[in-house]
Amino acid sequence: MSKEDQIQTMHDTMSKFISLVSYKLPDDVTAKLSDLKAQEEYPLAKVIYATMERNQELAEDLKRPSCQDTGVMQFFVSCGGNFPLIGQVDKILKQAVIKATVDTPLRHNSVETFDEYNTGLNVGDGTPSIFWEIKEDSDDCEIYTYMAGGGCTLPGQATVLMPGEGYEGVVRFVLDRMTSYGLNACPPLLVGIGVATSVETAALLSKKALMRPVGSRNPNERASRLEELLEEGMNQLGIGPQGLSGSKTVMGVNIENSARHPSTIGVALNTGCWSHRRGKIVFDRDLNYTTPSHQGAQL
Repeated sequence: MSKEDQIQTMHDTMSKFISLVSYKLPDDVTAKLSDLKAQEEYPLAKVIYATMERNQELAEDLKRPSCQDTGVMQFFVSCGGNFPLIGQVDKILKQAVIKATVDTPLRHNSVETFDEYNTGLNVGDGTPSIFWEIKEDSDDCEIYTYMAGGGCTLPGQATVLMPGEGYEGVVRFVLDRMTSYGLNACPPLLVGIGVATSVETAALLSKKALMRPVGSRNPNERASRLEELLEEGMNQLGIGPQGLSGSKTVMGVNIENSARHPSTIGVALNTGCWSHRRGKIVFDRDLNYTTPSHQGAQL
């Protein structure tokens, strides 16, 4: 296969995968919503979960986005240094977004800041956002695709705590933000928390946390315990699905952390709404692919 054919193949596959992510939730999110529906005791909350379920059935049948706000596209790329198209991935992803915007269709969500005009393509100055990691001695390419809608983006915040505030300060920051803005993000939410040194490192980790499967745990025992405690605490808030009361407010809490400066604790929060549209696709060097987030999906 020529280089041009390889580029076209990856481009076509990615545009179809982006469309899939817009109308079909990942397997873990679908399973969690079903579990929350079964546990729910509030009558109105049960109706809301049933409506969500019907919404997803129609979205998949009609091949149309499950939420009208298809967000600003974000990609988290973990690419092997030997992957044959490593130098073309950025361009492929941007062109795939344009094609998916037309074919799906996706709502036009890329507005040029200050100039205040919509590009109509979901591609603009700095959009889609593409975050990179290079893997040594590897020839595959893993791509997380995420649709960051306005509602689920709204609670996002990052700050740096004084060291004396400790991890209690992290908890206070998270709960203050969730009780102030959480209901605006269309619960039940997947909550991503980043703990690092500065606002930018913590913010990126909090968004990467949203790429982790629902129900997964941080490998650090203390961080894992904090995930559990925060999940329990948020579910006691009674916000419920769509903010209309219920026994569960979150699908889960994922914490990502890095080593930090001894004098600061950077903490950030990002949320994914109930329609948490993210997907993972993995290409090998021959452009064969798998979709671990959507098992059995046909593109």
